[in-house]
Order: sequence, then C-alpha cells, then structure tokens
Amino acid sequence: MANDKNTLGTLIRLVRQKNDWTLRQMSAKVGIPLSTLAKVEADKLSLTYDKLQQFTSSLGMTLTEFLGQAEGSRAEPEQRVVTARRSLTGKGNSVPISTPTYDYEYLCADLREKRMVPILCRIRAKSIDDFEEPLKHAGEEFVYVLEGTIEVHLQFYTSVVLNAGQGIYLDSSMGHAYVAKDCDSALVLAVCSSEDVNLAKELMSLAESESVEA
Repeated sequence: MANDKNTLGTLIRLVRQKNDWTLRQMSAKVGIPLSTLAKVEADKLSLTYDKLQQFTSSLGMTLTEFLGQAEGSRAEPEQRVVTARRSLTGKGNSVPISTPTYDYEYLCADLREKRMVPILCRIRAKSIDDFEEPLKHAGEEFVYVLEGTIEVHLQFYTSVVLNAGQGIYLDSSMGHAYVAKDCDSALVLAVCSSEDVNLAKELMSLAESESVEA
C-alpha cells in the first residue's frame, strides 16, 4: 500500500493545518478554486505542474520544501530521557555551611549535577551593612519564608519585607541580600536554579569563601 504521507492531498492538508487555515482561506491565499482544493486534499484530483508551482510560490515555499514535509511529518518526536532520579531530605543527606550572615543547609546532597538546588537557610544578618556586598551568582531563585520576617534587598529594586508564608522569585545574577527583620533570625527555604549543572558547587564555594573571610 502506498504511504498516505506522500499524497499531494496529505501534503496540502499539512500546510493548511500548520497555518490553521480553512480550505476557503487557503483558496484565497493561493488563487486556486475552493472546490478544486477540496478534491485535491481528498485525493480525488491532482494539480498540474504549473498549478503546483503556483500553489507553492503563493505560500513562499519551494517545491522541494513542500514535498519535504512528508519526511518531516514522519520523523519521530524527540524522546525525553527519564533519569528516574530522586532524593529524600533527612539526616546525613545535607551539607551545612555557616557564614557570618547565614547558616546554610544544602539539601539532597547525594544528587550530583542538580539544576535545582534546595537550601534551608537560617538568616542571622540584621542589617544590609552586615554584608560587604550583596551576593550574585548564575541562575534564578525562589525564597519562601518559613519562620520570622525578612527584608529582601535587591540591586535594582526598593527593599521588600516578607513574612512567614510569603516568597519571592528573582534573578540571582542581580545583587541580593536577605536580613532578619524585627526578629533574632528567620528561616527560609530557597531553591536556586540554573542551566549550569555545577550550580551547587558554585553556591557552596561562595558560602565557604564568606565563611573564610569572616
């Protein structure tokens, strides 16, 4: 049996569906009568070479591009790789690092090359003056307040106060710093993300450098 992907009618239908056109709209676009196009799409009629040239040129396509759709439509969709990775939080599966301003606990430490890095962070800084300069690193991050109140200082924005149950999503390459507001300390859950699979190492290195400089 002939492959129905190769019929002229199928190729015309692919173009029409790709552009979300009705047969009437396509007819107006290419200058071929509606009744003719309907029969061609149903494989009850064909087009002369001249008419086919008219059809493709009206759509800004070459004849080769038009006919090549058959191959493209048969291509298998890209298969997503299932890594089946998982990690549980718990004792012994985190990396603690303390700095003058934050106490970090990097969660799910057994997973390498994470594109999302979950961190429990105890914020002890009381003022933006406690920082030599705001932190900057690759990617984006989401911070959710679990306990207490924090004030978020951002390079390009006025500072904002967040209470328990509130969060903020931000560009991590922008200077940012968190301070405890009207409380001894605050606890937040931060999730940092980046296309860089070495993000966790970068973040830990930054934290360790803060600790050494203290």
